[in-house]
Order: sequence, then structure tokens, then C-alpha cells
Amino acid sequence: MKTDTVLFSEALLALQQEGTLLYPTDTIWGIGGDARSTTAVEKVYELKQREDSKALICLVANRTMLEEYVGAVHPNLLLYLEEERPTTVIYPKVKGISPRLCAANGSVGMRIAKDDFCQTLIEALGAPIISTSANISGQPSPTSFATVDEAIKQGVDHVVQIRQQERQNKASRIIRLNEDNTIEILRD
Repeated sequence: MKTDTVLFSEALLALQQEGTLLYPTDTIWGIGGDARSTTAVEKVYELKQREDSKALICLVANRTMLEEYVGAVHPNLLLYLEEERPTTVIYPKVKGISPRLCAANGSVGMRIAKDDFCQTLIEALGAPIISTSANISGQPSPTSFATVDEAIKQGVDHVVQIRQQERQNKASRIIRLNEDNTIEILRD
């Protein structure tokens, strides 16, 4: 049986080699990769059979890392970011990630991971990771590892071997920070 350290090292190595991961997040099972790598982003789009006009989100480890990519966090967002509930914020401008992650208007959804494994992995990588539901585009999001499509399981470069018996079905709240610093709740 592999130790947690070995499982973690294998996941980190896949990210460092511009590979893709199938991993449990603080919401549902996700497909990930290094958010700075256009190669990883393209692999995710291909695997999901998703139009690249639909942006993907990124996970960061903490507020400090978030601010490296989006600048100072607007005070109106602090309440949402400090809640226990995972909240994805669509920021109008982000720097330092693959342009392929951005929507046509340059915006990107980012979330501070609430999950210990994800936080540790992101910190070790030193960069955000892609986080998108582990399903073929248009299909239902998986509520457990068992419900992840075999094409996804076989198509990723690495499957994280933890928490595969748990059910996960909570989606994150999604809000948008507009250019005028107003907040719009897109999914509560």
C-alpha cells in the first residue's frame, strides 16, 4: 500500500510534468493541471471534450497566493472568501496563468481551496491548479469517484488514490467581481 507521502509525490510530479490529475477537491472530483501550463490546459479541454471558449477555474492555496494572481482582494469579497463554504470568484483580470484559461473577456474564476490535500499540493507546486468537474462536457458532474466516466479515468495522466469511497456533491458558490467592484452572485 502506498503511503500518503508517495501518493502526494506522484500527484505533484504529474503537475510538474504538465500532466493532468483526477483528484478530490473541496467540492466534487475534479480534473486538474498546472494553471500556468498551456499544455495542461489543452489536455483538460480535450479530455472533457469542451469548447475552449468556456473558461476553466483555478484553485489557489490561500489568500496570499490569490493576491499574487489577482492583486489586492477587494474588501467586498472578504466575507465570502472567509466563509467555510467554497466560493469561486470570477475576477476581471488575472496574471501569471495560461491565457487559455481565460474567458474571451480576460476573466478567470478562482477559488481558495478549503481541502487540506489540495492546499498542500498547490503550495508544493507554488502555483494555482486547474479545477474543473471530472466529467465529459454536458454530462452530469460526478458525485463520487465511482461515477467518474471511464474515459476520464483512463485519459488523465494520474489518478489521486485518496478518498475514493466518499460522496461529494456540493458545488461551489460562484460570484463575479465586476470592473466597478460590484459583486454579482451567479450560483448560490
